[in-house]
Amino acid sequence: MIVVSITQCARRSTPTGGLKDTLPPVMINASPKMNTVFFDKEKITITFDEFIKLKDISKQLIISPPLELNQYKIKPQGTVAKKIQIELLDSLIDGTTYTFNFGESIIDNNEGNPLPFFRYAMSTGPIIDSLEIRGKITDAYERITAPYTSIHLYPIDSTYSDSTIFLKKPFYATSTLDSVVYNFKNLRPDTYEIIAIKDVGGNYLFDQNVDKIGFLEKPITLPGDSIINFRIFNEIPILFWARPFFINTNQIGFGYYGEADVSAIEVKSKVPRNFRYLINNNRETDTLNFWFRGDKLDSLKVGIKEKDTTRVFNIKFKKELRDSLQIYAISKSSMGLLDSFKIESNLPLVKVNLDLINIKGLDTVVVPFKASLDKNYDRLSFFYDWLPNDSYKVEMLPNALIDFWGTTHDTLRFGFKTKPIEDYGNIFLQIIRDDKDPFILELVNLKAEGLRRFDVSNEMDYYEFKYLLPGKYLFRYIKDKNGNKKWDTGNYLKKIQPEQVFYSPDTIELRANWDINQQLKIPAEVESFSVQDTINIQEKEETLPALDSLEISN
Repeated sequence: MIVVSITQCARRSTPTGGLKDTLPPVMINASPKMNTVFFDKEKITITFDEFIKLKDISKQLIISPPLELNQYKIKPQGTVAKKIQIELLDSLIDGTTYTFNFGESIIDNNEGNPLPFFRYAMSTGPIIDSLEIRGKITDAYERITAPYTSIHLYPIDSTYSDSTIFLKKPFYATSTLDSVVYNFKNLRPDTYEIIAIKDVGGNYLFDQNVDKIGFLEKPITLPGDSIINFRIFNEIPILFWARPFFINTNQIGFGYYGEADVSAIEVKSKVPRNFRYLINNNRETDTLNFWFRGDKLDSLKVGIKEKDTTRVFNIKFKKELRDSLQIYAISKSSMGLLDSFKIESNLPLVKVNLDLINIKGLDTVVVPFKASLDKNYDRLSFFYDWLPNDSYKVEMLPNALIDFWGTTHDTLRFGFKTKPIEDYGNIFLQIIRDDKDPFILELVNLKAEGLRRFDVSNEMDYYEFKYLLPGKYLFRYIKDKNGNKKWDTGNYLKKIQPEQVFYSPDTIELRANWDINQQLKIPAEVESFSVQDTINIQEKEETLPALDSLEISN
């Protein structure tokens, strides 16, 4: 036993090193002390119990009232130390409480444990302001709200106007940082305009074309208001036209930012009698395609109307031939029973002859389909009550489709299949609501892409989402206040809030050959609703547009 004991004691092993450090750094001293009044120093030193470093300090640090980057320096930057030093390079506002909110930028050097939401406050006056506001930020349309939303406060005084948020930095600012909740502290009593913005440029100003904004219809008063929630949204951008550019001998591009108005484009040149043009949207970029035909031209002068003026451009042509007509399928080879089969053209289509198009099922019998050409002149959809576990072939003979220049295609053939009925699932939905206002109800996937839609109510508010592929789904409910069958955003200057949107909190996981019954309860104000089990649902048939032959002339 003694020999064994001595042998065990002499055995080598790797030291464990002890327990992992999971504790954040601890502040042990601040000079001047936290919440100092009559502050008049040029430097602030904050000491910690271990070596720390600053991570993403430019993104995490929020100073309120805001200071310009040339008004202060902060250390360490790129190194480690036990102290944070803030050097003030400019004078501060008298009688004002300043806060330095470090977010989660302070981490220990060894394990990277963050010190969450560390804040240093001091005052250049006799008191530390102690009022606070807190709340939550949600995106007005998107399912997931992005972090790092700024909240700005502007005192309502003789210099304030509705344009202040575009031109002047706020007196107070804070941020949700990497969450969707905020806590505004150390505020003084006053009446304020309060907004939330997704400050893309980080300049503390509202840039209407890029920033999302949330606002209240009226100013707030402190003390008084303490919990304020925002819905942030993108306004309709101010329309901006880029210089038109040559693409080929029959196409000009008009780049834009915002919502383009086709009627703003005018032909200013003298053109041949047979000159014709057509405009549609480029589906990949913010560009209008200006297609034209007729006798050859060396250049074309066009005008773009902007408010009270018209900008005129002269586009010179090069020897660049246009592309030949190409038709291809954009639908997948496996189709849902209620889906339409879609094809797309690279050039605008102006004539469709359905007599030259055949769709046959597995038994080679021609099916009586319907079709629709969209308003962009480049997509054609075919509709039919597709049968389960079937295989379909689409044949398009020459002259079935005619493009803007009168050219056609060779014989085209496409194929697709449907799955057996047991490979699909169904979701049946009953809506419970206190009003009969217009609405838009959509079944969406986890990317919030709309798959099925109802925008006309029925007497019982019962809706069927049949023959769905297995997957995870959500409901999106929009209160269509003006009944125009689309979601409308808001506008700060006009004090218009966006239409209310809510995504169901529970994901529906649908499996093959499953029927899922759901109940959707809509409150008077769309803040939340629940999804619960319910009873059988009546079916609502969808109507599809018919198209025998379409010809578009100028």
